Amino acid sequence: MDSSLPPTPFDAVVDPEPAEAAVRSGRPTARADEFATQIKETADKLLRDGAARGDVKLVATAVRELRYCFKVFAAYRGTRKAVVFGSARTKPDHPAYAAAEVFGRRIVEEGWMAITGAGSGIMEAGHKGAGRDRSFGLNILLPFEQSANPVVHGDPKLVTLRYFFTRKLMFIKEADAVVLFPGGFGTHDEAYEALTLVQTGKSHIFPIVMVDEPGGCYWKLWQRFVEDALLTRGYISPHDLSLFRVTDSVEDAVKEVTNFYRVYHSMRYVRGNLLLRLRTGLTDRTLERVQWGFGDILAGGKFEQVAALPEEANEPDLAKLPRLKFRFDRHGIGRLRQLIDTINAEA
Repeated sequence: MDSSLPPTPFDAVVDPEPAEAAVRSGRPTARADEFATQIKETADKLLRDGAARGDVKLVATAVRELRYCFKVFAAYRGTRKAVVFGSARTKPDHPAYAAAEVFGRRIVEEGWMAITGAGSGIMEAGHKGAGRDRSFGLNILLPFEQSANPVVHGDPKLVTLRYFFTRKLMFIKEADAVVLFPGGFGTHDEAYEALTLVQTGKSHIFPIVMVDEPGGCYWKLWQRFVEDALLTRGYISPHDLSLFRVTDSVEDAVKEVTNFYRVYHSMRYVRGNLLLRLRTGLTDRTLERVQWGFGDILAGGKFEQVAALPEEANEPDLAKLPRLKFRFDRHGIGRLRQLIDTINAEA
């Protein structure tokens, strides 16, 4: 992969500091080719350990699948992408199918691309709305063989994977938003995967929207369960409810996704500080409100508006964006979402 390409938002969280920063600080940092050597050495160790054939096959398949996915997505890093989840069993005459198709069309009109699991039902609807040229498909091999839907079948942006864990990783890694329509176990698995990774800070933060059919109550019932069974028992905090939105309006879903990036652009950790990159600088009034209203998420110091740091030299396209720098306690991701919403609303 071309190392000159800008990282995805996910990369900026899991590998936040470029090699240049480590060199200046005197800390050794492995280069990409050194990581590749580690992969080869790990493969040799598997053989020395006497690992079972199936275990070695699992590792080899996962690495091969991820490498190919990275190659497919690399050329589209500069384009925002919405991941659309939902049931493969939803029929074309169902209102949820129609809603997913409209969402796919509307999000493309906003300049985005759509990623789905490439199957039938809601996945096909999202692709139909987005169109073949603006669609990615991450298909999964199942015992009963889920085939790709006609929209993306044969397209170079279609990838078929053997393992759910590699598939889910790619969904989250490339997501600028996750939008969920009604579905079964798989849809809920994907919903909780997104919520868990964002809540724990293992992923970048992005909008997560649950979309009912017009007048529907599917996700409203789920939200009631979350509030009555999880929140009241203390299994989640009140601020965690800010990590998702429930609506039965496609237009509201589109606005929720796009407005999240109205001022906020992306995030990155540098030397223990969290940088929120912004499309426009904050006014003194907004910065004062942030200082006053969100001090509880600071691990020390205060909020500062700064220019790009030297450690961000590997992202020249973002150099002109102002930053909000602060030492985030990394606990209150829901509060961080509220901070971003405040910035988007006031700036």
